[in-house]
Amino acid sequence: MTKIAQTPRAGRVLAAIALSMAVAGPFHGARLEAQARDYRPERPFGTLREQARTQQAWLAERLEKNLPMLMRKHGVDMWVLAMREYNEDPVFRALVSPTTFAARRRTIYIFHDRGPEHGVERLALGGSSQGGVYEAVRATATAPDGRAAELWGEDQWNLFADMVRERDPRRIAINISHDHNFADGLSAGEWEQMEAALGPDLAGRVVREPLLAIDYLAMRVPAMTPVYRRMQAVVHEIIGTAFSEVVIVPGQTTTADVVWWMRQRVHDLGLDSWFQPSVSVQRRGVDMGGVTEPVIERGDVLHCDFGLVAFGLATDTQHMAYVLREGETEAPDGLRWALANSNRLQDILLEETKVGRTGNEILASVLEKMRAEGLDGTMYTHPIGDHGHGAGPLIGLWDYQTGVPGRGDPPVIPGMWFSTELQVTTPVPEWDGQPVRMAQEEEAEVTLDGEIRWMLRRQTELHLIR
Repeated sequence: MTKIAQTPRAGRVLAAIALSMAVAGPFHGARLEAQARDYRPERPFGTLREQARTQQAWLAERLEKNLPMLMRKHGVDMWVLAMREYNEDPVFRALVSPTTFAARRRTIYIFHDRGPEHGVERLALGGSSQGGVYEAVRATATAPDGRAAELWGEDQWNLFADMVRERDPRRIAINISHDHNFADGLSAGEWEQMEAALGPDLAGRVVREPLLAIDYLAMRVPAMTPVYRRMQAVVHEIIGTAFSEVVIVPGQTTTADVVWWMRQRVHDLGLDSWFQPSVSVQRRGVDMGGVTEPVIERGDVLHCDFGLVAFGLATDTQHMAYVLREGETEAPDGLRWALANSNRLQDILLEETKVGRTGNEILASVLEKMRAEGLDGTMYTHPIGDHGHGAGPLIGLWDYQTGVPGRGDPPVIPGMWFSTELQVTTPVPEWDGQPVRMAQEEEAEVTLDGEIRWMLRRQTELHLIR
């Protein structure tokens, strides 16, 4: 059974939470050590129906504004995505309505740029109009009940080829890539049938432009940002409560108890998870590497990795906490300094992340500055958005600090988001020089003007558990 604090102090904290929520609502800000805020029972983002309206508006804007700009940027006249049910292209989620969960039998999307005056034509050969953002093409055959049948088999491919031939594009982009998972959604079976249907002339115009798929997924629309900022507030609130005496009783509560409290909280708020949260412990004089689900003790340093999903968007956040010993009111100076070192690496990352620079270029410059300042850290920042580990340039991997060929080569573009994941390890005098790892992860946005800034805020103080 999960061991949640039931002390008199916890009762007072819960009462204070209820009062603060009544006065300030669920996004009231405060010092990190005082962010143990529980939630009202209402859904923080409204009903699924209300969320779907917002997502549909985002979809229309991405297709009407972002897509034409990116097709012209990459010199593509036509972009074709073909997929079958339950074997969808990674871009699929960003092309369809929130009420669509899978491709319909076979779905072929054709995007044809007719120029700035007429815009990009959007055709769906299979499936629906996705709320009116596509022209849905049906078969000429009639079903037994008199309705137009759905496209199927060779007839669908023949119609596809006729439509491509009629539009006569010079460069036809498809999603095949050796390096980029987000631009490699065309299966071998679909490509073989597509190539045969197109014939030698049209197939000879097919090109691989992986940055088209990557940039489309990476680039946000402005209306997403305030919603995502509110999502970050919910994340901070959940972590703040999990890393407090509301949830943790030193000497009783295990890390697994905290993990499942966080996971359950997400579910109870009507939100989703994209990975199982984690909570780990560093303890003075003890190697915790082989210890699973330890009981949390006073004097421990805690770390969590936590994310949620709402509006089809993922978050990814890591925070640090300290369990106060009896008589302590603050963490030891050495631990606070260790967190400040991690903050400094965050500063360096934001200083070096600029539009047009590749992830590998940013990694090299960040590590050079980091070492020059005597910091012992690693950098493994990734884009985020439609996917937790999103499309765009990787800035290192935790186990590859010399660059990431392929995945680290795309440039930073305006309008994308990063999950700034990193760590710095610092010897702590109060722990007899024992190295303590401060791993942090916080979302940042690259604005349309090219500025990079925190989506909400970063952690600059340890969460304190009394």
